[in-house]
Amino acid sequence: MEYFRLGDILVKNGAITQEQLERALKVQKDRHERLGTILIEEGIINEQLLIETLQMQLGIDFVDLTKVRIPVELASVVPKNIARRHSVVPVRLERDELTLAMADPLNFVAVEEVRTATRKRVIPKIATADAVNKAIATLYGNEGVARAIEEMRSDPGMREAPLPTRPRSEEVADDGGQQYAPAVRLVNSILERAANERASDIHVEPRAEGVVIRMRVDGKLRTVLTVPDDLKRTVVSRLKIMGGMDIAESRVPQDGRANVLVKGRSIDLRISTIPAMYGEKAVIRLLDKSAQLTDARAIGLEGENIKKYQQLLGCAHGMILIVGPTGSGKSSTMYAMIRSLNTDEVNLVTLENPVEYDIDGVTQVQINEKTGMTFAGGLRAILRQDPDIIAVGEIRDSETAEIAIRSAITGHLVLSTVHTGDALSAIDRLVDIGVAPYMISDALDGVISQRLVRRICPHCKEAYIPTPEQLAAIGCKKDEKVRFYRGKGCPQCYHTGYLGRTAAFEILIVDKPLKRAIAAGTHSELLDEYLRKGKFSPLKNDCRRLVLAGVTSLEEALSVLNETIQ
Repeated sequence: MEYFRLGDILVKNGAITQEQLERALKVQKDRHERLGTILIEEGIINEQLLIETLQMQLGIDFVDLTKVRIPVELASVVPKNIARRHSVVPVRLERDELTLAMADPLNFVAVEEVRTATRKRVIPKIATADAVNKAIATLYGNEGVARAIEEMRSDPGMREAPLPTRPRSEEVADDGGQQYAPAVRLVNSILERAANERASDIHVEPRAEGVVIRMRVDGKLRTVLTVPDDLKRTVVSRLKIMGGMDIAESRVPQDGRANVLVKGRSIDLRISTIPAMYGEKAVIRLLDKSAQLTDARAIGLEGENIKKYQQLLGCAHGMILIVGPTGSGKSSTMYAMIRSLNTDEVNLVTLENPVEYDIDGVTQVQINEKTGMTFAGGLRAILRQDPDIIAVGEIRDSETAEIAIRSAITGHLVLSTVHTGDALSAIDRLVDIGVAPYMISDALDGVISQRLVRRICPHCKEAYIPTPEQLAAIGCKKDEKVRFYRGKGCPQCYHTGYLGRTAAFEILIVDKPLKRAIAAGTHSELLDEYLRKGKFSPLKNDCRRLVLAGVTSLEEALSVLNETIQ
């Protein structure tokens, strides 16, 4: 392949001007990064334009790595350190020809280094940087899995070998943990892949044909690999050791926790096991401490909702409820509120099950029903600790609800969550579990109801003209001139059309008229009047805002609202 300079190619093709090139070269001189990276970060070009230009000028093909199955044995052909240093990944090996996917096909140093290491003729192909990095993590992660499985199967004694009993905090090393036992390396590879792919949960599911590993990314589960059936006890035992659980007991559910470091990121693991037909199933919740949400905008609040949120944070006492189904982001919102309220002037105490994130300056109490530390019992004890603000992880029984509400009435600020569908249902839920309406009226200051929606992938986002039926489905006028957006699917989002999530909100401020209506049992009628007058904006309005702004798709918005296009 003839040698070219990227800047000259882009100027010749009209993708950038000479002035833009010179400006980027000045930045490159200071930052010592590759020119393509500088051009993209400075907003001069996007990655798609860069790829198309190089394809046209150099005649190099594009490879979609999300649609290619890379044989795990290629991990032994190109060393991992070379792949990571140059952002390249082997795709195919046929006789003496090695197909190499590269984020920068003009990186001739990388081509020469791979050629020298492999003694093969290198055929470069273009791929997106994100796709290459994900493919590297998957290939070399799967290599660690394959090697560990091979070692355990070739030497059955390895399965029963003592595992390290250093369960509470260890590093998931870049080298796959070669100094550890195969079972440790196997689990480490799975954890590293989950962290790299932003997974919130890992499911280790024993089935008739083997142990299926699934990961939940952006709220959706997908299968990533299968471990042979004869190794399932080893995998679960390793997880139990990490979580400080009893490896000899497989007949009852167990819970544990651990902490690992993945590339410098501290990740808490919540490990749960339960006996099933083909063996114990384990589910691991991953909590990335480095990705804590710290403010209102970070959790998805915008416009009027931010004003209402700040109004609630300004309450000196009373109760604020955060509601929504499981997996709707309630804990993230509560932690954001706790961090905002946490100052030297207040004594802030939390009751959690489990404690998900450690917050400096906050007294966090772990619920343990086996020892009698229930929400209700813990709340009584906290009230003797001179608290200003109390955060209760969940209200699910009348005793906890009554103590929390009495605390709010007597001068404390109480935050809590309730599993209900919307803001209005939170009031009805408290009545259903036996709290007197007059007490709810006195205590309740506001309700935050929310849902998580997937964000449209910015790399493959496209606009389209909605039909009248689609407009009506989200509450727009049928003749309104607007555009909706969707993701076509691309390598960065694994062809789902979505990348990441945000929240849609409805926030109910309980003002004096509404307090009187709650006490009288007529709050439903008053809320209907608020809706007509525009004093209350329901969840559907925020979903419509996200659709019109191109943050999420119509289909995603309707799915969280449990609605369909008529």
